[in-house]
Amino acid sequence: YITPTAITIITLSIIMGTILTMSSSNWLMAWIGLELNMLATLPIISKPKTTRASEATIKYFLTQAIASAMMLLSSTTNAWQTGNWDILELKNKFSTTIMALSLMMKMGAAPVHFWLPEVLQGTTLQTALLITTWQKLAPITLMYMISNNIQPALLMSAGVLSMVVGGLGGINQTQLRKTMAYSSINNLGWTIMIMALSPNLAIMNITIYIIMTTPVFLMMKNTSMKTLQNLTTTWTTSTAMTLSIALLMLSTSGLPPFTGFMPKMLALNELITQKLTTLATLAIMTSLISLLFYLRIAYLIMMLTPPMT
Repeated sequence: YITPTAITIITLSIIMGTILTMSSSNWLMAWIGLELNMLATLPIISKPKTTRASEATIKYFLTQAIASAMMLLSSTTNAWQTGNWDILELKNKFSTTIMALSLMMKMGAAPVHFWLPEVLQGTTLQTALLITTWQKLAPITLMYMISNNIQPALLMSAGVLSMVVGGLGGINQTQLRKTMAYSSINNLGWTIMIMALSPNLAIMNITIYIIMTTPVFLMMKNTSMKTLQNLTTTWTTSTAMTLSIALLMLSTSGLPPFTGFMPKMLALNELITQKLTTLATLAIMTSLISLLFYLRIAYLIMMLTPPMT
């Protein structure tokens, strides 16, 4: 049991940490914000008194701590080379690469995504919502700020890798939280890939993803859904919710005419404008892989439910 005072302090710390990172112009302040945020999240993840939750807490702490250490290494090296702690002045090539990897680790993008499905599976749905939405804001903002200095090849390859990992990882899942984790990795792939060409489009992409994934988690929480099997049984008790989840899943997959199609179409348009047709084709192919598991969820809801009398 966490007391109301503790809940207030934790909530304020999480909000303050993110705002501090997003509004700072100095690497040290950004780092302090991320640390404050991470330390406040730990008691929330470990709240359920299960071994799974404790394991998830340790995994989350270790990955975030390693990412923070990489962030400090990167900014210190840059300050040592250029004499500047300014976020926008991250000019050193080594520093930008390490920083990009550190931020990807913070967000849970491939190839440093391993912690995300495990942590989400070990914790409650509210915490999973917090980790997949709010906790991505600060690292995405920092990546947006240094996007001009990161090598485009690094961002694009990490983006495509995240799409593939997110697509293939989600196919074999029966647990909804793990499916949502792979869905998050897949969507981050699109965000990171397009960050190299059009950072504003990347921000729009992640914003739309957050808007679509929040109601999914809230409805899963409301109907206590944990596995794919639960989806087929909740139809009788809450029809509108289950139907909404199916439609939101199709939207997240990027299927027209849903909202989720728009950022993907704009991203592909940008890629083709920049003469990166091969990358655009790759992106479409990987989104087909992820479409498979989104469609499966929608199918389970739509087809395996008894007809309404």
